[in-house]
Amino acid sequence: MSLMLEAPDTTRVPARTAPPVWLVVALACAGQFLVVLDISVVNVALPSVRGGLGLDEQGLQWVVNAYSIAFAGFMLLGGRAGDLYGRKRMFLVGLGLFTLASLAGGLAQEGWQLLVARAVQGLGAAVLAPSTLTLVTSAVPEGAARARAIATWTAVGAG
Repeated sequence: MSLMLEAPDTTRVPARTAPPVWLVVALACAGQFLVVLDISVVNVALPSVRGGLGLDEQGLQWVVNAYSIAFAGFMLLGGRAGDLYGRKRMFLVGLGLFTLASLAGGLAQEGWQLLVARAVQGLGAAVLAPSTLTLVTSAVPEGAARARAIATWTAVGAG
């Protein structure tokens, strides 16, 4: 009988390693910062919006409210989507939707375009916000490190 020598398997794919915990916390905090910042930053732009798009007081109020209503209305759905489809995936979907809607809002030529973009931006924020906290709590082990990570996330949101 002859023995066959087998060549070693060189097609093995190395196992994926988890990203560093500090990177996950930093990205989650950046996502939370975008969500919270957009609620207040639009107030600075309202005079320019009034002049550029010719919106009256009622239209300007809807620019603010379109984001807030969509954000609050779809937050539970965004959290549930994270449970069903994965936190990381929903973080990326929410971030992409938020970013595209921000671009659309910046390019709006009519008041209705800005209102639609703000509502879609609120929807993106509703998907993004719940996943930021769940990413932090799942990436950081229980104990003092998790308490610091959640405190950092909270400080970013409060700031």
